[in-house]
Amino acid sequence: MLSQSQIEFYNEHGYLHIPQVFSPAEIGGLSDELDKLVREWSITNQGWTGPWRRAYMTEEIEAKSKLTAMHDLQFYSAAWLHAVTQSRMTEAVSDLLGPNVELHHSTLHIKPPSTGHPFPMHQDHPFYMHVDDRYVDCLVHLDDTFHENGEIRFLDGSQKLGALLHITQTADGPCTPHLPTDKYLLAETVPVSAKRGDVVCFNINTIHGSYINTTNKARRLVRVGYKNPLNKQYAGQSMGRPGLMVCGYRDREDGQQLFPTE
Repeated sequence: MLSQSQIEFYNEHGYLHIPQVFSPAEIGGLSDELDKLVREWSITNQGWTGPWRRAYMTEEIEAKSKLTAMHDLQFYSAAWLHAVTQSRMTEAVSDLLGPNVELHHSTLHIKPPSTGHPFPMHQDHPFYMHVDDRYVDCLVHLDDTFHENGEIRFLDGSQKLGALLHITQTADGPCTPHLPTDKYLLAETVPVSAKRGDVVCFNINTIHGSYINTTNKARRLVRVGYKNPLNKQYAGQSMGRPGLMVCGYRDREDGQQLFPTE
């Protein structure tokens, strides 16, 4: 699926933009299904917490800023089950991870119009901690993205830093993991605008963030996480549950038992 130059770019920079992984017909059907999921299952709230909010937003905007989200769309929709197992996407991930690929999760992130939630600089590792970086996150774009609606932005090559310690506690209590706002700056990141149907992949340790959505339309993305099945998780989202094998085979380790049926 990927060329050698694309693989080398991902390994060097920590991210990769893959145009038109989903056809117009595919993404149209997924968009319609997503709208139904949003109406019936998603949650809209203030989103991520922490002192970074005042560094990214004025007091007025911060009070209004919202995020619409839900996890594991494939548990609710056959269309999204087909999406997370779609051959072009899973083959691309296999080119990055190797022949054996396990689905870890999917998560919907919608930035509502006008005050749609920005994201502080962070790695995804603190949210689902694994022992190494054989883990690729894929952003399925349901809408075109650009600066005004908060496209994804990456700190180039930052995956080479490994997993970093994030801020998770303040004087007011726990907060969403994020990196110090005075050390890691959105202004120093590379924007990756993408079209509807495109996929943007990145390493679990690549530092990224995004600006607020200032347009009058929602910005819709679905993040799909894939891993090498031998990359063990030790904390965070989807901890302890097996994922579907979307490519290859799950090699058995010494003493490994069958997954429980209860």
